[in-house]
Amino acid sequence: MAKRAAPIVGVTTYHQQASWGPWDRLAAVLPASYVDTVAAAGGCPVLLSPSQSGIGTDEVASSVVGAIDALVLVGGGDVDPARYGQSPDPATSGVDPGRDASELALLRAALAVDLPVLAVCRGMQLLDVELGGTLFQHVPDVVGHDGHQPARGCFADVEVTTEAGSTVAKILGEKATVACSHHQAIDRLGDGLVVTARSADGIAEAVELPGARFVVGVQWHPEEHEDQRLFRALVEAVR
Repeated sequence: MAKRAAPIVGVTTYHQQASWGPWDRLAAVLPASYVDTVAAAGGCPVLLSPSQSGIGTDEVASSVVGAIDALVLVGGGDVDPARYGQSPDPATSGVDPGRDASELALLRAALAVDLPVLAVCRGMQLLDVELGGTLFQHVPDVVGHDGHQPARGCFADVEVTTEAGSTVAKILGEKATVACSHHQAIDRLGDGLVVTARSADGIAEAVELPGARFVVGVQWHPEEHEDQRLFRALVEAVR
Protein backbone atom coordinates (compact mmCIF):
# COMPACT_ATOMS: atom_id res chain seq x y z
CA MET A 1 0.00 0.00 0.00
CA ALA A 2 1.32 3.43 -0.93
CA LYS A 3 2.19 5.74 1.93
CA ARG A 4 -0.46 8.39 2.57
CA ALA A 5 0.53 11.93 1.71
CA ALA A 6 -1.31 13.17 4.81
CA PRO A 7 -2.82 11.37 7.83
CA ILE A 8 -6.58 10.90 7.53
CA VAL A 9 -8.25 12.71 10.42
CA GLY A 10 -11.87 11.82 11.12
CA VAL A 11 -13.83 14.85 12.30
CA THR A 12 -17.29 14.37 13.79
CA THR A 13 -20.29 16.37 12.62
CA TYR A 14 -23.86 16.81 13.86
CA HIS A 15 -27.38 17.17 12.48
CA GLN A 16 -29.03 20.56 12.51
CA GLN A 17 -31.50 22.59 10.48
CA ALA A 18 -29.45 24.73 8.12
CA SER A 19 -29.93 27.14 5.23
CA TRP A 20 -27.84 27.45 2.08
CA GLY A 21 -28.76 28.73 -1.37
CA PRO A 22 -32.48 27.96 -1.86
CA TRP A 23 -32.47 25.22 0.77
CA ASP A 24 -33.56 25.13 4.39
CA ARG A 25 -33.42 21.58 5.67
CA LEU A 26 -31.84 19.15 8.11
CA ALA A 27 -28.14 18.82 7.34
CA ALA A 28 -24.94 17.30 8.67
CA VAL A 29 -23.06 20.44 9.68
CA LEU A 30 -19.70 21.51 11.04
CA PRO A 31 -17.98 24.91 11.29
CA ALA A 32 -15.47 25.11 8.45
CA SER A 33 -12.80 26.27 10.91
CA TYR A 34 -12.33 22.65 12.07
CA VAL A 35 -11.72 21.41 8.53
CA ASP A 36 -9.46 24.31 7.65
CA THR A 37 -7.36 23.96 10.80
CA VAL A 38 -6.94 20.18 10.41
CA ALA A 39 -5.82 20.69 6.82
CA ALA A 40 -3.45 23.54 7.73
CA ALA A 41 -1.92 21.30 10.40
CA GLY A 42 -1.06 18.67 7.80
CA GLY A 43 -4.02 16.32 8.11
CA CYS A 44 -6.60 15.23 5.56
CA PRO A 45 -10.00 15.92 7.19
CA VAL A 46 -12.78 13.38 6.60
CA LEU A 47 -16.21 14.22 8.00
CA LEU A 48 -18.03 11.61 10.09
CA SER A 49 -21.79 12.05 10.26
CA PRO A 50 -23.79 10.27 12.97
CA SER A 51 -26.12 8.62 10.45
CA GLN A 52 -24.47 8.89 7.05
CA SER A 53 -21.41 7.03 8.33
CA GLY A 54 -23.67 4.38 9.84
CA ILE A 55 -21.96 4.88 13.20
CA GLY A 56 -23.79 3.90 16.36
CA THR A 57 -22.65 0.41 17.19
CA ASP A 58 -19.24 -0.63 18.42
CA GLU A 59 -18.78 -2.93 15.43
CA VAL A 60 -19.41 -0.21 12.85
CA ALA A 61 -17.41 2.35 14.82
CA SER A 62 -14.43 -0.02 14.92
CA SER A 63 -14.61 -0.32 11.15
CA VAL A 64 -14.64 3.47 10.76
CA VAL A 65 -11.74 3.90 13.19
CA GLY A 66 -9.81 1.29 11.22
CA ALA A 67 -9.99 3.56 8.18
CA ILE A 68 -8.68 6.75 9.80
CA ASP A 69 -5.42 7.77 11.46
CA ALA A 70 -6.73 10.15 14.12
CA LEU A 71 -10.03 11.41 15.53
CA VAL A 72 -11.33 14.87 16.41
CA LEU A 73 -14.47 15.07 18.57
CA VAL A 74 -15.97 18.53 18.05
CA GLY A 75 -18.10 20.88 20.13
CA GLY A 76 -21.87 21.20 20.15
CA GLY A 77 -24.92 20.49 22.29
CA ASP A 78 -24.86 19.08 25.80
CA VAL A 79 -24.24 15.41 26.58
CA ASP A 80 -27.35 13.56 27.75
CA PRO A 81 -27.14 13.67 31.58
CA ALA A 82 -28.54 10.13 31.68
CA ARG A 83 -25.13 9.04 30.39
CA TYR A 84 -23.64 9.99 33.78
CA GLY A 85 -26.59 9.17 36.00
CA GLN A 86 -28.19 12.59 36.39
CA SER A 87 -31.47 14.27 35.50
CA PRO A 88 -31.33 17.28 33.15
CA ASP A 89 -30.70 20.69 34.66
CA PRO A 90 -33.03 23.44 33.32
CA ALA A 91 -29.98 24.96 31.62
CA THR A 92 -29.04 21.76 29.77
CA SER A 93 -29.89 21.98 26.07
CA GLY A 94 -29.16 20.59 22.64
CA VAL A 95 -29.15 16.99 23.85
CA ASP A 96 -28.96 14.47 20.97
CA PRO A 97 -28.87 10.84 22.21
CA GLY A 98 -28.12 9.58 18.69
CA ARG A 99 -25.08 11.79 18.40
CA ASP A 100 -23.94 10.75 21.87
CA ALA A 101 -24.19 7.07 20.91
CA SER A 102 -22.31 7.63 17.66
CA GLU A 103 -19.45 9.63 19.12
CA LEU A 104 -19.05 7.47 22.21
CA ALA A 105 -18.82 4.38 20.00
CA LEU A 106 -16.13 6.10 17.92
CA LEU A 107 -14.28 7.14 21.06
CA ARG A 108 -14.37 3.63 22.54
CA ALA A 109 -13.05 2.18 19.30
CA ALA A 110 -10.30 4.80 19.10
CA LEU A 111 -9.17 4.24 22.69
CA ALA A 112 -9.15 0.46 22.17
CA VAL A 113 -6.51 0.74 19.41
CA ASP A 114 -4.62 3.75 20.83
CA LEU A 115 -5.66 6.03 17.98
CA PRO A 116 -4.67 9.67 18.54
CA VAL A 117 -7.67 11.69 19.76
CA LEU A 118 -8.24 15.43 20.15
CA ALA A 119 -11.48 16.12 22.03
CA VAL A 120 -12.76 19.71 21.78
CA CYS A 121 -15.25 21.26 24.25
CA ARG A 122 -18.21 18.82 24.18
CA GLY A 123 -15.66 16.25 23.00
CA MET A 124 -13.68 16.66 26.23
CA GLN A 125 -16.89 16.18 28.21
CA LEU A 126 -17.68 13.01 26.25
CA LEU A 127 -14.20 11.70 26.98
CA ASP A 128 -14.76 12.26 30.69
CA VAL A 129 -18.20 10.62 30.65
CA GLU A 130 -16.98 7.62 28.65
CA LEU A 131 -14.34 7.00 31.34
CA GLY A 132 -16.87 7.19 34.18
CA GLY A 133 -16.77 10.89 35.03
CA THR A 134 -19.57 13.38 35.58
CA LEU A 135 -20.24 16.97 34.53
CA PHE A 136 -21.28 20.24 36.08
CA GLN A 137 -24.43 20.93 34.09
CA HIS A 138 -24.21 24.71 34.45
CA VAL A 139 -20.84 26.26 35.24
CA PRO A 140 -22.19 29.69 36.34
CA ASP A 141 -23.96 27.92 39.23
CA VAL A 142 -20.56 26.59 40.35
CA VAL A 143 -18.25 29.58 39.82
CA GLY A 144 -20.73 32.44 40.11
CA HIS A 145 -20.06 34.08 36.74
CA ASP A 146 -20.59 33.53 33.01
CA GLY A 147 -17.01 34.20 31.99
CA HIS A 148 -16.68 30.89 30.15
CA GLN A 149 -19.64 31.71 27.88
CA PRO A 150 -20.95 35.28 28.02
CA ALA A 151 -23.93 34.26 25.86
CA ARG A 152 -24.87 31.33 23.66
CA GLY A 153 -22.91 31.49 20.43
CA CYS A 154 -20.31 33.82 21.93
CA PHE A 155 -16.66 33.18 22.80
CA ALA A 156 -14.71 34.55 25.75
CA ASP A 157 -10.95 34.92 26.10
CA VAL A 158 -9.96 32.86 29.14
CA GLU A 159 -6.45 32.49 30.54
CA VAL A 160 -5.50 28.94 31.47
CA THR A 161 -2.50 27.66 33.41
CA THR A 162 -1.08 24.34 32.28
CA GLU A 163 0.42 21.56 34.36
CA ALA A 164 4.20 21.41 34.11
CA GLY A 165 5.44 18.47 32.07
CA SER A 166 2.07 17.77 30.46
CA THR A 167 1.52 17.42 26.73
CA VAL A 168 -0.57 20.60 26.72
CA ALA A 169 2.19 22.51 28.51
CA LYS A 170 4.75 21.33 25.97
CA ILE A 171 2.51 22.54 23.16
CA LEU A 172 1.17 25.81 24.59
CA GLY A 173 3.57 26.78 27.35
CA GLU A 174 2.89 27.62 31.00
CA LYS A 175 -0.06 29.94 30.26
CA ALA A 176 -2.31 30.53 27.28
CA THR A 177 -5.29 32.71 26.45
CA VAL A 178 -7.92 30.55 24.78
CA ALA A 179 -11.36 30.95 23.19
CA CYS A 180 -14.05 29.42 25.44
CA SER A 181 -17.77 28.97 24.87
CA HIS A 182 -18.99 26.37 27.36
CA HIS A 183 -21.54 26.33 30.15
CA GLN A 184 -20.73 22.76 31.25
CA ALA A 185 -17.47 21.29 32.52
CA ILE A 186 -15.94 18.30 34.25
CA ASP A 187 -17.04 17.58 37.81
CA ARG A 188 -15.82 14.09 38.74
CA LEU A 189 -12.82 13.10 36.66
CA GLY A 190 -13.04 9.96 34.55
CA ASP A 191 -10.83 6.95 35.27
CA GLY A 192 -7.23 7.48 34.18
CA LEU A 193 -7.64 11.10 33.13
CA VAL A 194 -5.52 13.87 34.61
CA VAL A 195 -6.29 17.60 34.52
CA THR A 196 -3.52 19.43 32.69
CA ALA A 197 -4.91 22.98 32.50
CA ARG A 198 -7.26 25.06 34.65
CA SER A 199 -8.73 28.53 34.53
CA ALA A 200 -8.30 30.88 37.50
CA ASP A 201 -11.65 29.80 38.97
CA GLY A 202 -10.52 26.16 39.11
CA ILE A 203 -12.50 24.78 36.16
CA ALA A 204 -10.70 21.96 34.33
CA GLU A 205 -9.84 23.31 30.89
CA ALA A 206 -7.69 20.44 29.60
CA VAL A 207 -7.29 16.74 30.36
CA GLU A 208 -5.00 13.99 29.12
CA LEU A 209 -4.83 10.21 29.28
CA PRO A 210 -1.29 9.29 30.38
CA GLY A 211 0.17 6.30 28.62
CA ALA A 212 -1.88 6.82 25.47
CA ARG A 213 -0.13 7.83 22.27
CA PHE A 214 -2.12 11.10 22.20
CA VAL A 215 -5.45 11.59 23.98
CA VAL A 216 -6.01 15.24 24.83
CA GLY A 217 -9.23 17.04 25.68
CA VAL A 218 -9.52 20.82 25.75
CA GLN A 219 -12.56 22.74 26.93
CA TRP A 220 -11.77 25.63 24.61
CA HIS A 221 -11.94 26.00 20.82
CA PRO A 222 -8.46 26.16 19.24
CA GLU A 223 -10.05 26.04 15.78
CA GLU A 224 -11.83 29.34 16.47
CA HIS A 225 -8.55 31.24 16.15
CA GLU A 226 -7.20 28.70 13.65
CA ASP A 227 -4.60 27.76 16.27
CA GLN A 228 -2.90 24.80 14.65
CA ARG A 229 -0.66 23.76 17.55
CA LEU A 230 -2.87 21.08 19.10
CA PHE A 231 -3.92 19.84 15.67
CA ARG A 232 -0.28 19.65 14.54
CA ALA A 233 0.51 17.63 17.65
CA LEU A 234 -2.36 15.27 16.78
CA VAL A 235 -0.99 14.80 13.28
CA GLU A 236 2.56 14.33 14.57
CA ALA A 237 1.31 11.61 16.93
CA VAL A 238 0.17 9.69 13.85
CA ARG A 239 3.54 10.02 12.18
